[in-house]
Amino acid sequence: MAKPTVKGVLLSPQRELGTNPLVVVGPSLGTSTVLWTETAALLGADFDVIGWDLPGHGISPTVTEGFDVAELADAVVDLVDSVSPGARFHYAGVSLGGATGLQLGIKHGDRLLSLSVQCSGAKLGTPEGWLERAETVRKLGTPVVIQGSAERWFGPGFMDRQPDISSRLLHALRDADRFGYAFCCDALAVFDVREQLGSITVPTQVIAGVEDSVAPPSVAEETAAGIRAGGGFAAVETLDGVGHLAPAEAPTAVAGLMRTFMKENGR
Repeated sequence: MAKPTVKGVLLSPQRELGTNPLVVVGPSLGTSTVLWTETAALLGADFDVIGWDLPGHGISPTVTEGFDVAELADAVVDLVDSVSPGARFHYAGVSLGGATGLQLGIKHGDRLLSLSVQCSGAKLGTPEGWLERAETVRKLGTPVVIQGSAERWFGPGFMDRQPDISSRLLHALRDADRFGYAFCCDALAVFDVREQLGSITVPTQVIAGVEDSVAPPSVAEETAAGIRAGGGFAAVETLDGVGHLAPAEAPTAVAGLMRTFMKENGR
């Protein structure tokens, strides 16, 4: 296993880091920090927001060897330490970025102030499905999954209502490195932390889109229940009309839920 490296982008206004609480936001497979642009803009007055890209996506270098989700969590901590050594931070992530958040809670809970797991869960899809997609993309490139991704990503009518943001997200998928994407699929194939959720002690919110076929509200409820079983705090929020990319589909609602939760759990 080669440890992946992830690069970050400041999504809030340029100013000295450390004056405001730090929020790190993570992407869904096939997307980039574009996923968080609008939500980050809404949070930017109160928080310093850094978005990171998956290996081979956006500005992060691709990889030539496999990695697991726990190593993505390590890479996020390394990224934070490169800009603010030892800082504690709020974390929010979507899908694979949310899975990375659960691993942060399990492995690096001392670094987190709060955790927002969005459109994600402790196990996503099936190993067979992820390995098949990895093989397809290795051979044919990411354009081959654009149509299926568009159908999974967005709630009904979103692409018609918001052609600009949906187009930018699909372009990020088209531009992702096929090998980086495939290795992310491999990581999701073996990701299953259901038995470890009870070790998460950081206050957690789990946000689900009612229209999400990948991680529906039932998955959010199971994830929260696993955290509560160990004595941790986990609240579930559901968003009507939203599919798999909540921060892009419902930025005002997501920013509002995150702001309230982070302010309540800022110490």
